Amino acid sequence: MLTEKPKIILVACGRAIATSVFVAQKIEGILAERGLDAVTIPCTVAEVPARASEAALIVSTTRIPEELDTPVIVTLAFLTGMGKDRVVEQIVSYLS
Repeated sequence: MLTEKPKIILVACGRAIATSVFVAQKIEGILAERGLDAVTIPCTVAEVPARASEAALIVSTTRIPEELDTPVIVTLAFLTGMGKDRVVEQIVSYLS
């Protein structure tokens, strides 16, 4: 029986020290509560173009300067709480 590999979500911020790690943990927790299997990978915005092809989705706290084939959600919702439910629904929709 083949099992589907978890989808990868790149989570980007300016320096990949704290913010992207925090947001990545929030996203993984929320998706796990919904029974969705995804792996979040914190990274810097500068790393995104080189890593985009491995991801199903990119969530960033700042603008990504390049056009990419991978869908991008730019949001501060996981930091502020404002609009978080809407962003979670967007993420779920991209992973479905």
